[in-house]
Amino acid sequence: MTLDLSTLEILRKRHPGWRLLRSDHAPLVASFLQRAFLASNVRTILQADLVERLDDELYALRERLGSESFPRSAKDYLEEWASPDKGWLRRFYVRGEDEPRFDITPATEKAIAWLESLGERPFIGTESRLLSIFELVRRLSEGSQADPEKRLADLHRKRADIDAEIARVQSGDLGLLDDTSLRDGFQQLERSARELLSDFREVEDNFRLLDRATRERIALWDQGKGALLDSILGERDAIADSDQGRSFRAFWEFLLSPRRQEELGDQLDRLMELPAIVATEPDPRLRRIHYDWLEAGDHAQHTVAQLSQQLRRFLDDKAWFENRRIMEILHGIEAHALGVRDAIPGGEFMKVDEMGADIVLPMELPLHTPTAKVRLEDLVLAQGDGDIDASALYGREEVDREELAGRVRRCLQARGQSTLAQVVEAYPLERGLAEVVTYLQLGEDRFRAVVVDGEFDDLAWAVPGPVGEERVRTARVPRVLFSRGTES
Repeated sequence: MTLDLSTLEILRKRHPGWRLLRSDHAPLVASFLQRAFLASNVRTILQADLVERLDDELYALRERLGSESFPRSAKDYLEEWASPDKGWLRRFYVRGEDEPRFDITPATEKAIAWLESLGERPFIGTESRLLSIFELVRRLSEGSQADPEKRLADLHRKRADIDAEIARVQSGDLGLLDDTSLRDGFQQLERSARELLSDFREVEDNFRLLDRATRERIALWDQGKGALLDSILGERDAIADSDQGRSFRAFWEFLLSPRRQEELGDQLDRLMELPAIVATEPDPRLRRIHYDWLEAGDHAQHTVAQLSQQLRRFLDDKAWFENRRIMEILHGIEAHALGVRDAIPGGEFMKVDEMGADIVLPMELPLHTPTAKVRLEDLVLAQGDGDIDASALYGREEVDREELAGRVRRCLQARGQSTLAQVVEAYPLERGLAEVVTYLQLGEDRFRAVVVDGEFDDLAWAVPGPVGEERVRTARVPRVLFSRGTES
């Protein structure tokens, strides 16, 4: 973006982040939203909870600065911050809930990040950023090298460097990093991790803008369904195939790898225990930053799914209007028929299209299915007064939810993440579809479940058949990924 005079004038008037920095209450807005959303990495907060927290903040400020410093109520301030004129908060409703939720906008997050960068840092590392640039340049150069001979030469050079490093380690020269290099690299790690987490909110906002444009186009569309669907689906494919879409898809696939999740978690645990890192007092949430990435990516995936839901509602509405139009035409024909029943006009007064021939091919006929013969035993029933417990007639099988949760926890002890198919493979289904539905409803403090959009698993179980035989039934369900919670 070119920072000329006209561009900066437009940004000063329209950009929510710039409006936040120019606001009289900018210290209150920035400090409160930073603690409420960014410090604890909270994606959404209910209106009642956010009003309560802001009310406590305003009460403390009035006690210190005077009762006239912030005269309005907390709810009024939040509604103003979420208005289109400000654009610092996003106020929305979740399906199935009557109370609105709040989330900060990407522009607000950028403004708060810029304010954080104004503070003085006791240690500014440059070595790690320089090494990152060199490593990135080398990876891009090697990845774009089309000459096989040069590519092989690079690989041979890498192998020679690895062999030399192995020889140094075997001789006792480990080449450990000093405390300065550790603090430098860890500072770069913290900054990159937080920037990546903030990028998710901006990606989600971009997809939300696409969803809003789709809704507006559907509301104003006055042509055929086919042209609208081609336009919307073509635009969605273009976004999915764009650089941002492909990068987000590759990152999401990398993040869902259980092996990489375990590897990253073990390495973060080891880094956080180093004395040089402990001395810097790092943020403890960095130890589980990959789970925060997973939660933020899941929010972005659900935002993308709203496009498909909006298209489905459009098709349902169109079908309802078309069916209503058909019924109106039929009622009109009935009304005209009743009107001329007693006085039929002469000549031709109504036309009916010629009926088409019904063609039925022999191979389209269904094959004969023999019916099962029921054999009745010729027995004489004797009347008696036996005392029979009829409670068994009303009994039903119940699925033990705690038992299924225990199976998931046992699977998570061996690995950081497990899919529902892996849990069923270790513990086969015993109660069929009812057990599958209970698995889909699981989720507690020690672990949580995430539905992976676009991927499915086949779950099979055996049911008793006739004459002692067993039949296998299969259910195709979305892939469910269980991961450890905060207490595991």
